[in-house]
Amino acid sequence: MATAREQSAGAEARVASADGTEIAFEQSGRGPAVVLVASALADRSDTTKLAALLAQHFTVINYDRRGRGASGDASTYAPDREIEDIAALVEHLGGSASLFGSSSGAVLALRAAAAGVNVDRLALYEPPFVVAEGDDGPPKDLAQRITALLAEGRPSDAVKYFMTKVQGMPGIAVFFMKCMPKIWANLTKLARTLPYDIAVMGDTQQGKPLDAEEWKGVAVPTRVLTGGKSPAAFQRAALAVTGILPQADHRTLPGLNHGAVVMAPKKIAPQIIEFIKG
Repeated sequence: MATAREQSAGAEARVASADGTEIAFEQSGRGPAVVLVASALADRSDTTKLAALLAQHFTVINYDRRGRGASGDASTYAPDREIEDIAALVEHLGGSASLFGSSSGAVLALRAAAAGVNVDRLALYEPPFVVAEGDDGPPKDLAQRITALLAEGRPSDAVKYFMTKVQGMPGIAVFFMKCMPKIWANLTKLARTLPYDIAVMGDTQQGKPLDAEEWKGVAVPTRVLTGGKSPAAFQRAALAVTGILPQADHRTLPGLNHGAVVMAPKKIAPQIIEFIKG
């Protein structure tokens, strides 16, 4: 009978997390296992192209984080629940896997490794830590503002606020996105999970050095990738991560920005492939 790592079917499947929540995923490819961890306002559709590129070399799990896409959710949230989701997917794969995460998904991947999930290697694209005074971070009351907008039944406004105040997107760019009904409708469906990513980030966007004690459990080989066109704060964050982890390095990819995982997967995939193959 074929093991999970030998199967190559791309049909949707589910695994039960520790709290019983069902996590939906697609599995493809053969070889060493890699789990893709999505960023804020993203589900597995955002990493479909990247998954296809990686599946030429690895067994790839492309999953919907809880509360997104076809995955279930619970009545209360804590980042530990999402770590348990990753652990369940890793267990499905045979007990160990590498992780690739982008933006806040990179931080979630780091938290999974720090919590003791059996991770082989970590590939991270632009974890959005804010480690220096003067670097632009999110508003201090971000969690309260987003929570209030969602409580008022205004998910579209919550998405706009997050995109402009956190991601730094110009208002005109948001306007044009709102003119694409299918894309905007999916974003507003994902708005309810914005507090999840805010909780994953914790206090790591307050313009202070990373707490080495918080991440001491991350002892696996780690590669931090940044885009050459991204703000310098991402470079400083990457250097801060590599500075506190024992087996980490950093690569800058010319011409890319923070949206590269979706917009330029062909330029990111070779770095992930080379690193995970060791």
